[in-house]
Amino acid sequence: MISSKLIGKTRGGLVSMLAAASLLTLAGAAQAQETFKLGVVTFLSGPAAESFGMPAANAAKLMVEQFNKAAAPAPYNKVGFGGMKIEMVLVDENGGGAKQVQELRNLYQRENVDAVIGYVGSGDCLAVAPVADELKKFLVLFDCGSPRIFEDASPKYVFRTASHAAMDNVSLVRYLKSHNVKVNTMNLINQDYAWGQDSRGDFLASMANVYPQAKMGADLLPKFGAGQYGTEVSVLGGKQADITYSSLWGGDLQGFLLQGAARGLFKDTTLVLSAADHVLPGLLDKMPDGSIIGARGAYGILSAKSPINDWFQASYQSMHKVLPVQAGYRMTQAFMGVKLAVETAMAKNGGKKPSPEQISDALRNSTFETPGGQIRMALGDGHQAIQGTAIGRTRYDAASKRVLAVDVQTFGAECVNPPANMKSMDWIKAGFPGAKCN
Repeated sequence: MISSKLIGKTRGGLVSMLAAASLLTLAGAAQAQETFKLGVVTFLSGPAAESFGMPAANAAKLMVEQFNKAAAPAPYNKVGFGGMKIEMVLVDENGGGAKQVQELRNLYQRENVDAVIGYVGSGDCLAVAPVADELKKFLVLFDCGSPRIFEDASPKYVFRTASHAAMDNVSLVRYLKSHNVKVNTMNLINQDYAWGQDSRGDFLASMANVYPQAKMGADLLPKFGAGQYGTEVSVLGGKQADITYSSLWGGDLQGFLLQGAARGLFKDTTLVLSAADHVLPGLLDKMPDGSIIGARGAYGILSAKSPINDWFQASYQSMHKVLPVQAGYRMTQAFMGVKLAVETAMAKNGGKKPSPEQISDALRNSTFETPGGQIRMALGDGHQAIQGTAIGRTRYDAASKRVLAVDVQTFGAECVNPPANMKSMDWIKAGFPGAKCN
């Protein structure tokens, strides 16, 4: 009987094991056919498309191709996301916040995407972040600079895998001081919406610490997408200043530089631009030499050489025939963060596709390497990244027909980003307490 019972248990166990094996085989076959549907949102039309939206879209296409072929370097060398092929749904960001809220709902509720990576405009990010939390869906903001997204709220399902705008402005001011740039007078021109207003505030507060003697000349806030800057150029030309600071980007920045240069605006002032690398391929010798620029990270001509950056630049140039700029870098690091989070969550979920909650748990407080350097999800309860950055001066090289970066200075993440227990503006106004600069 004992033997009989043992045999019975053994047979029962064998049947159970065979049944489980069959289920696993079926599950494996199903998983092999399963895809991870990913919504990607960036500007595909409008003035922000050429120099910013399309480079981001091109990076997304490259990442989907490389990941699905398992062609990226380790630790990004598994097929797709954890063996699931990535199916991308690409959406145009043009149209404003109200439209983007509806488009995001469509992605989650009609397209049934598993996650969304997107958004360049700070206004769009502020509009869509509450929707992802309301629907309990995973959302990664790959760019937009407003610190307010995670400083004025604590979303559960929303992340940003790149530093916010405080880093850009603190590093610019540190660069000015480090290179003994005289600043007794300054002019400002920024777009009149969240990004421009927040950038202006961070820059002025940083200048008050480092250059307390600097006097304001013109302080202009044209609308986003203005395109024509005749009036602004006249005003700036009438108030000569040591530096002219701007956080303009995309078609607005291109238009301002071309129209200002044509009227000689930049001959007696040093341009200080927080996010300018992406317009250089289009401007070439029209870009004033000696301009001090940032790229919102150590990206493009300001990036450091590394195996993963060499791979990214070579792959991007092979597919798109141009050097990647900041939007491409930021899109790429969002893809990398999501890939590692999905695969970490899958491992904890028995190899099954993870839920938005499980992916969120995996990305929160994580650290990962990217072409632009190390990303640490260190702020906003682990939802907001910090990273190192670089600032340099422009010089057009006629031989290579490219704008180069010279006098480049890098800044560590903890030198130019606030600590986790302080809001950006409070940290800047307090004189950067706890900053760790080499």
